[in-house]
This record gives sequence, structure tokens and C-alpha cells, in this order.
Amino acid sequence: MSDQTTVRDNPAKSRFELEEAGEIAFADYVRRGNVLILPHVEAPMALRGTGAAGRLMTGMLDQVRAAGLRVVPRCPYAAAFIERNKQYQDLLA
Repeated sequence: MSDQTTVRDNPAKSRFELEEAGEIAFADYVRRGNVLILPHVEAPMALRGTGAAGRLMTGMLDQVRAAGLRVVPRCPYAAAFIERNKQYQDLLA
């Protein structure tokens, strides 16, 4: 696995991305003003079980907070992640 775990916003694809081991985990979003609706989070099979999706969510939500945005997690994984990680519940719109 790569030691580079930087989550980047890819506005051209309306998603946040995390590249590890040559694979990309991503979280799609739809922006509505100050709110990001999160319909889908996906990690490729090669990254499943490695914690990549959690690192993606952490990096994304830290950027959301820094930008003063809020989120609506429509994806069951995103909703469960925020439920388990109480420090991000203030970001819910």
C-alpha cells in the first residue's frame, strides 16, 4: 500500500478520491450551495477490508469542515460512518 493517503477533491467528476496501491476509492457528491449530498461511496475490491473507505471519509469530512460545508449522507456507508464517528455529526445538514 502507498504511504500517500491524501484525499483530493475532483470537482470535474464531483467526487472526493483517495488513491492507494494504484486503486481509487471515491465518494460522489452533488453540491447544493453549502451542502454536499453524498449518494455513493465506493472502494475497489482490492482496497476493501484495508480501511481505505474510512480514510477516504475522514479526509473528505475534514475538508468539508475546513470549507464550512455540511453533508447529507444518502449512501448507507457514509451515513453509518458518520453515526460511528461522532466528531463528524455536526457536519450533518
